[in-house]
Amino acid sequence: MAEQGARKVWDLPVRVMHWGLVLAVGGAWLTRELEGDWFAWHVRCGYAVLLLAATRIVWGFVGTRHARFADFVRGPRAILRYLREGTGEAGQRIAGHNPLGALMVLALLLMLLTQATLGLFANDKIMSTGPLFGYVTGETSDRLTSLHEKLFDVIVAAIAVHVAAALFYLWVRRENLILPMITGRKPGDLLPPGASDIGSSRTLLAVGIAAALGALLWWVVKNAPEASLFAF
Repeated sequence: MAEQGARKVWDLPVRVMHWGLVLAVGGAWLTRELEGDWFAWHVRCGYAVLLLAATRIVWGFVGTRHARFADFVRGPRAILRYLREGTGEAGQRIAGHNPLGALMVLALLLMLLTQATLGLFANDKIMSTGPLFGYVTGETSDRLTSLHEKLFDVIVAAIAVHVAAALFYLWVRRENLILPMITGRKPGDLLPPGASDIGSSRTLLAVGIAAALGALLWWVVKNAPEASLFAF
């Protein structure tokens, strides 16, 4: 049962992409840590990360109200004001992402998009290569692989900060940011006065965007030059 006075602020595509990225990033990490030949599954997880991150970025321009970057990306002055005032009765009430959280959203999306793109040209330094390895030399692939590995450490640190912030809001500020990303709804007392539901999730549009980006990725991979066994 929905909470009394709760309003729908997160559309279905945003929630699916959020938790889909959690699973895809976790799967990419797991398939690199497990013993045995999991490289093919690592690549599939990379495809998922790339497609989800790219779709979410496009959705940031054409999605529902609170999914759009224009709704939550703010300048330094707004961020400093938010840090001073906080949330709650005496502070600001925000329906979507707060100005501070917006920075993490942008950082994670850009890092994940970059990470997945680097992985397309990488190799496992043994015998397996990314699907676009044929476009670059072995030396270039090694450099991109090194960046791919180093960036993952940065992403893990960013995810840790992201999770810690969500727990801080839950335990200290008494604002649950996790549940709304599951249900799509926020309690009315945490929203600005007069806030209303977003209405339709526009799911078919999101599916169409994902399908178009997926088709483009498939075409690029299918038409990539074959990797040379002598490139290592």
